[in-house]
Amino acid sequence: MSVRIRLARFGAKKTPYYKIVVADSRRARNGKFIESVGSYNPLLSNDNPQRVALVEDRIKYWLSNGAKPSDRVALFLGRVGLIAMPKIVAAPKKSKSKKAAES
Repeated sequence: MSVRIRLARFGAKKTPYYKIVVADSRRARNGKFIESVGSYNPLLSNDNPQRVALVEDRIKYWLSNGAKPSDRVALFLGRVGLIAMPKIVAAPKKSKSKKAAES
């Protein structure tokens, strides 16, 4: 079983709230999960300590058992120092439109 630490979306329309969960990678994003290990509220300011809340000892346990964090969760864990800070890959550049390519 491949276990991931990822975000599950909760909250109402236009007011997102995410739980950081440990789940089987084959499950749906908001489907059944093994354990909730934190939360993320993107509506709070960046300097607010409640924006990202983590249960560090449980995250360490799951990482030691082979769970892999998603890209966004890896950034959260890197900022706290639980894992090495991942490299941030820039979005790929879009190809030129046909009109721009012809010119």
